This record gives sequence, structure tokens and C-alpha cells, in this order.
Amino acid sequence: VQVVESGGDLVQSGGSLRLSCAASGFTLDYNVYGWFRQAPGKEREGVSIIDSRDGTTYYKDSVKGRFTLSADNAKNTVYLQMNSLKPEDTGVYYCAVGYYIAGTWANGMDYWGKGTLVTVSS
Repeated sequence: VQVVESGGDLVQSGGSLRLSCAASGFTLDYNVYGWFRQAPGKEREGVSIIDSRDGTTYYKDSVKGRFTLSADNAKNTVYLQMNSLKPEDTGVYYCAVGYYIAGTWANGMDYWGKGTLVTVSS
């Protein structure tokens, strides 16, 4: 099983980025994709999560209205569109896949990517 993130970059405050997460090698159906981030010196936190079967999506409060998570089921790929980026959005963004959306999102994730770095300069 492979989970590969891409799209991280250095961007100015107010700018936009689109992260991609491609999953492959599954023998069973993984339908839930989550994005998490970890800023330097801070704990990992959930950013957004989607159940690709019905499109149910949740966002961390601080990114609501700025980030949009979407899924392309045919490609087993999800996209995190990030607009109006702020310096506090800086961190390594990880994608993970799982079967269900747990109360604590990370608990429902089975496979994780290696991350992609997003840096937002002020």
C-alpha cells in the first residue's frame, strides 16, 4: 500500500496551494482520506477528512471556508485546495487512508504517507 502526497511548496501569506494524495496497492476498499499537519514543535493535528463513498467532509475550525477537500474516486486521489493561506498553516502535511471516520480522526487511519512541506511566509 502506498500513500503519496504532493504539492507542498513555499507560498506567501494569502496565497494558495493544492495538495494531492494518491493511494494505491489496496486489496480492500479504503474510502476515507484524511489530511493532517504537524508544525515545528507542535503535535500533529487533523486538518480535513473525507469519506469518498458519500462525500461527507469535515474540517478543522481554523481552515473552514479556506480549505476544500475533494475526491476523485476513479483515481483513488484526493485534493486539498488551500486558499488564503496564513503563516500558521505552515507544517508538514500528511495524508492517510482508512475505513471510517473516527471521533479522533487519526485513530481511523491505517496507512500514512511521508508528508509534503507547506511553508507560508508572512
